[in-house]
Amino acid sequence: MTRDPFDWIDASAEARRRAGLVRTLRPRPAEPDLLDLASNDYLGLARHPEVTGAAARAAQRWGAGSTGSRLVTGTTELHAELEAELAAFCGFEAALVFATGYAANLAAVTALTPSGALIVSDAGNHASLIDGCRLSRAETSVVPHRDPDAFRKTLDGHDGPALAITDSVFSVDGDAAPLRELAAVCQEAGAGLLVDDAHGLGVLGDGGRGTAAEAGLSGAPGLVCTVTLSKSLGSQGGAVLGPAPVIEHLVNSARTFIFDTGLAPAAAGGALAALRLLRGEPGRAARARTVARELHQRLTSAGLESAAPDACVLSVRAPGPQAAVQWAADCRAAGIAVGCFRPPSVPDGISRLRLSARADMTEGDIAEACDVIIRTAPRG
Repeated sequence: MTRDPFDWIDASAEARRRAGLVRTLRPRPAEPDLLDLASNDYLGLARHPEVTGAAARAAQRWGAGSTGSRLVTGTTELHAELEAELAAFCGFEAALVFATGYAANLAAVTALTPSGALIVSDAGNHASLIDGCRLSRAETSVVPHRDPDAFRKTLDGHDGPALAITDSVFSVDGDAAPLRELAAVCQEAGAGLLVDDAHGLGVLGDGGRGTAAEAGLSGAPGLVCTVTLSKSLGSQGGAVLGPAPVIEHLVNSARTFIFDTGLAPAAAGGALAALRLLRGEPGRAARARTVARELHQRLTSAGLESAAPDACVLSVRAPGPQAAVQWAADCRAAGIAVGCFRPPSVPDGISRLRLSARADMTEGDIAEACDVIIRTAPRG
C-alpha cells in the first residue's frame, strides 16, 4: 500500500489541539456585526467613503489587477503618486511600494545585507523581519528586546556592512523601540538602521507622520523605514522609505519587488486617498492614541494586567492559551471582536488578548468594550 506522504500532519494537528493552539478561519460579514477591537484599522479609514470611492474608481480606470510586476506592467500613475506623497509626508527622500508589508520587509532586509554583512535584530521583531533575516546572506545576531547596549556590543568590532533591525512599535504588547538611542548606536558603529513602522504610521509623530518623525530622525542618511498601507491607511500593501540610492538599489535587486505582481490599483488608490485624508485631518492620530490610553486606564483599574500602550496596540494577559481562546470567544458572543495571541505568535510564550484602539471609537464604544472584557475575564 502506498504511504501517505502527509500522514505526519495528523500528529501535528493533534498536538495543536491538545495545546489549545488550533487556528481557524472565520469569514466576516460585509456589514460589521461586532464592535471591532481586533483589526488594525487604527484611524477608521477602511470604510471611509473617500477611501472606498477612490479604490473603486481606481479599479474601474486601471483594472482589477496590476497585470504584472512593477518593472513590466504593474506600475501605474497611482503607484508613482503614492510613492511621492508617502515619502514627502514621512520626511524621506524616496519610497517604493510593494504588494504587501511582508514583501517590503523581506525586500529591505535581504537587499540591504550583502554577503559578509551583520544583522542585529531585536528579539521582539515581527515574523516578516525574522524571515528576512533567515533569507539574507548575512550573519544574524538576535539581541534582547529594546536593549540599545546589546545592539552596541554586537556591532562593536564588526568590519563590514551592518544593519540593525527593529519594529518601531512592537505588535504584541504595543511598546515602542528606543529609536533615538538605536540611531546613535548605529551612527557610532557605521551601521544602517531598518525600522518597521507598520504600527507607527498614522498614529505617532506630528499628524501621524510616523515614529521616525516623532524621534526627529526622518530622512536621516543611515535610516530606512518600512510601512504598511493596511493599518492606519485602511488599504493593503507596503512600502520602503529611505534615501534615493537605497530605493534605486531595491528596484534593481529586491526579489519581492522584481518577481512579484505589483500592488492592485484599487489598493494603491485607496491608500493614496487615506493618506490625503490623514494629511488634512491630523487630529485622527491624536484621537487614536487617546482611545488607547483610555482603554488601558479602565482595564488596569479593574485589575487586568496590561502594559501601557505607546501607540494603538494594547495587550491584556491571559492565564494560558485555552483561557485566552475562551475569553476571546466570550467577548465575541457579547458583541466585541478582540484579537487572541498565543504561542508561537508571541515570543515570550504568554497568551494575550490583543486590542486595537481606533480613532473612530466613541466614549460609549470604549465603555462597552471595557465592560465586556472585564466581565468575561478568566477567574482564578
